Amino acid sequence: MIDLTPAFPTFIVTLREGFEASLVVGIVMACLRQVKQTSLYRQVYLGIASGIVGSISLGFLLAIIIQGIATNAGIYTSLIKQLLAVVVGIIAIAMLSWMLLWMSKQAKFLKVDIQDTVNQALTNQNAERSIFLLVAIAVLREGFETVLFILAKFERQWQLPTIGALLGLCLAAFLGWLLFAWGVKLNLRFFFLSMGILLLLIVSGLVLSVLFHFDQAVLIWQQISAHNLCFGSNDSCLLGQQVWDGKLVLPDNQFPGIVLKALFGYRQTLYLGQVVGYSLFISLMSLAYFNSLNDQVILFGWVKNLLWSKSSQQ
Repeated sequence: MIDLTPAFPTFIVTLREGFEASLVVGIVMACLRQVKQTSLYRQVYLGIASGIVGSISLGFLLAIIIQGIATNAGIYTSLIKQLLAVVVGIIAIAMLSWMLLWMSKQAKFLKVDIQDTVNQALTNQNAERSIFLLVAIAVLREGFETVLFILAKFERQWQLPTIGALLGLCLAAFLGWLLFAWGVKLNLRFFFLSMGILLLLIVSGLVLSVLFHFDQAVLIWQQISAHNLCFGSNDSCLLGQQVWDGKLVLPDNQFPGIVLKALFGYRQTLYLGQVVGYSLFISLMSLAYFNSLNDQVILFGWVKNLLWSKSSQQ
């Protein structure tokens, strides 16, 4: 039986990030409809396709570069692999966290910003290119975050995570189509709240992974250089003493531990440094995220008004 757990995290990430891109695309198309420039819909569709293709291309390029660096490092191969996992993980955490907070804080300005950008684009001679770039960049940004997440969380197995990402993207596009094309009522606030909490837990799990890889990198460097840099146990270098051993209670290679590992970064062996780092990150991010949720109400209210006015006109 195929283990589908690696597909769950990327499905959730792309579902949320993809739906954000769907909102941007929907608002752009609504603005074009209001000014009777529906002929530019073609540029919107081209922008969507270009953003998706660009994300996939960047993913393959980064994977090839990372693999090439790791396999041609000689005696430092193991060290380079761990350091690359740390760097990619930190970038993925930073970008996903930033987007999680950005959507919440900037939601009340999103509609106005997009309207202004569309209006400025229509006044230029190259309106088609401007609309195309606006949509393509929005889709590419969300897709690139997913690419970084896959590279950071799944170092060896990428097929199932990629399938999960594609399924999440398809569902996000379908929900956006239902919302803007058919005026189907969706509880946007509940959707973004639930997806935001799941994404917060998933990103926090990356913190555990980054700390583990950094600790392993220091261990490997100590073996190569013969310098004693560690103060932890034999299995840990900088993370301190072991505080959790779930090999018998909740192993991370069996259900349900394997699901918790795939989704939230659970590990059957945890050290003090990981617990402290995880707790600090999720506490600070939760505080910032929930404080910014009120700003989303303005955007959701505008989308409802837009759909209501559209259905009234019909």
